[in-house]
Amino acid sequence: MNKVNRKLSIDDLDEKVTTKVIKRYIQREELKPYQAELIKMQRHLENMGKKMIVTFDGRDASGKGGTIRRVALFMNVRRYRVVALGKPNKRQRNELYIKRYIEQFPQAGEIVMFDRSWYNRAMVESVMGFCTLKQYKSFLKNINSYEANFFEDGKTILLKLYFSVSKAEQKRRFDRRKNDPLRKWKLSEVDLQAQGLWDEFTIKKYKMLKKTSTDLAPWLIIRSNDKHLARKETIKLILNSVPYHGRSRTLDMEVDPQIVRPADKELKIMKKQKTKYGKFTR
Repeated sequence: MNKVNRKLSIDDLDEKVTTKVIKRYIQREELKPYQAELIKMQRHLENMGKKMIVTFDGRDASGKGGTIRRVALFMNVRRYRVVALGKPNKRQRNELYIKRYIEQFPQAGEIVMFDRSWYNRAMVESVMGFCTLKQYKSFLKNINSYEANFFEDGKTILLKLYFSVSKAEQKRRFDRRKNDPLRKWKLSEVDLQAQGLWDEFTIKKYKMLKKTSTDLAPWLIIRSNDKHLARKETIKLILNSVPYHGRSRTLDMEVDPQIVRPADKELKIMKKQKTKYGKFTR
């Protein structure tokens, strides 16, 4: 048999590759009990007529998409949606900015996960010049009031997650995308500029967390350099946001404080840091 055309066998795998395969298998198995709990939670939301919105925000290559896939993997496809909105069309550009996101909100018993949310205006759009300074300031001024309205029906759960990746890890992931034909499609113009605009994004992140993390709708920061840990802790956060029936009494649901930070703690850490523009308090 031609060596080039024959199928790969287990004997062809070296120790490094074998270890990697085993590690991924163990990680998948570790997530399964939590993913089973998500099915219970989803059924509870449906029975109670509740709605859940989870926003996945953060820098490019911070692990948002991969985490969403693990969250949704075994869930009832009829009771959740993943929303990743592209550029607004001409009509949407002349409407209230948040309207096109509200149009995607869940019905009773449904979960909607936003792969980037309305907070695009506070980060990417502002840094890249896709919105005006006036639009950016207006968004920060009004978004807390809009979000407060989300809870008026007493049926809506809003979970705001920010995925925080280091500059070095982001670069490593970008380099992988450039060199992997199966991942090249993920590269965008924003990606190509992200490393050079790191400080600008950091400043916008600080301002966003400071102005929009409220008691009613707080931000939770997921340290996502380790993708597996970020995924597991994210699922725990989602599960802990709902007192659903049939919850496992043996599964560890305590969130790891080394991976998950509340916004106030993240802000204190960031305040001690400096960018080329100086301290964040300016």
